[in-house]
Amino acid sequence: MLGFAGTRNWVYLQHIDGAFQRIRRRTFLGLHLILFGLPWLQIDGNPALMLDLPDRRLYSFGAIFTATDTILLVLVLLFLAFALFFFTSLFGRLWCGYACPQTVLLDAWVRPIERWIEGERTTRIRRDSAGFSWARAGRKAAKWTLFALAAFVVSMSFMSFFTPTRELWSGNASGVSYALVGIFAAGWFLDFTWFREQFCNYLCPYARFQSAMTDDNTLIIAYDPARGDPRGGKDAKKDGRCIECSKCVTTCPQGIDIRDGFQLECITCARCIDACTDVMGRFGHDSLIGYSNLATLAGRRTRFWRPRTVAYAAALTTIVAVGAALVTVRVPFEASVSRMPGSLYTVDDDGWVRNTYLLRLANNRPGASQSFTVSVEGITDAEVLTPTVELKEAEGRMVAMVVRAPAIAATARTLPLRVHVMSESGERVLDTTFKTAAGGSGP
Repeated sequence: MLGFAGTRNWVYLQHIDGAFQRIRRRTFLGLHLILFGLPWLQIDGNPALMLDLPDRRLYSFGAIFTATDTILLVLVLLFLAFALFFFTSLFGRLWCGYACPQTVLLDAWVRPIERWIEGERTTRIRRDSAGFSWARAGRKAAKWTLFALAAFVVSMSFMSFFTPTRELWSGNASGVSYALVGIFAAGWFLDFTWFREQFCNYLCPYARFQSAMTDDNTLIIAYDPARGDPRGGKDAKKDGRCIECSKCVTTCPQGIDIRDGFQLECITCARCIDACTDVMGRFGHDSLIGYSNLATLAGRRTRFWRPRTVAYAAALTTIVAVGAALVTVRVPFEASVSRMPGSLYTVDDDGWVRNTYLLRLANNRPGASQSFTVSVEGITDAEVLTPTVELKEAEGRMVAMVVRAPAIAATARTLPLRVHVMSESGERVLDTTFKTAAGGSGP
């Protein structure tokens, strides 16, 4: 971490294994499958999950969402926000220790590579303190080369959620896509080589606002001072007290001492639990560090449901219900209508009043074409002069829509008009106006 003098205080992490680390590795495997496997998965010929920013289209597990579905995007973002609040109030920073990309990539890629090339913690400290040597420079160069390769691969996979995967990996994507890959890769390379735990401690806002979402009943990692103190001494091993081995400190990726109490820097990765379990287990005692909460440590009863968790759960339930209702009534096509520029109305030779509009249609039905028909309501005897429109999947088109009405039906200069756009998958209703010749001789 950065010290008070502004210099980098390196955290030389000691490798540790244990029950919680095995759980974390399984979580990492699942997240790697999502990052590297999901972009290659296709449903009905479309990406399983991809945000196409140029075309403002989201492919999501067989459905296509466009800008007209923005309300669903808002609901998804609200759901993620309240889910974060809800789970943080219950489980603290479990996300940081088990699922955050920063933690996953550091533990799954960076630290194994570093340990493979530069050795264990004590070896790395000894070599770094020995000053420059060609052997040390060679090891650093090899490590940074693999870090750069890892940063590139991760950035390409991340970019595959925004650009067609085959185009990107075959070199046929746009220059903007590769420029973004370069920017992301440079950021990851800086993080892998230097920034590391400082991202969590200084840059990530989650560590800062989590204090507003947690309370004494929230799950944390805590040292048990009642069993562990006083630390050290010749009888510590026999009594089951802390033997001052400091393994909980040397295995902490944040460089903190959990025995000093709850700290915002803790990402609940449980490395200190596995370290203490390993050490104390050799002497026949349970770990002095474990998942707990402040209420338990103070001898009070733990409450799972509190006002804040009830409020977060109610908000999540409401968002899910509203989202489900919107998805149920959603139709997989876009339609909008606007008046033809520069045209209010014309009077045909038979005396009927004609209004011309632009009708924009887009087929968002995955894997199928759709045909669209149009009708209107609101004006007696009005007729629509628009042919049936056939659109392929993901195709959009703008067509002219003419509405004619007898002049006798006009009782005001502007009448409300409702347009029905129908297809095999559903119907959209659009509201517009119809300009008449009432009260004047021309437009």
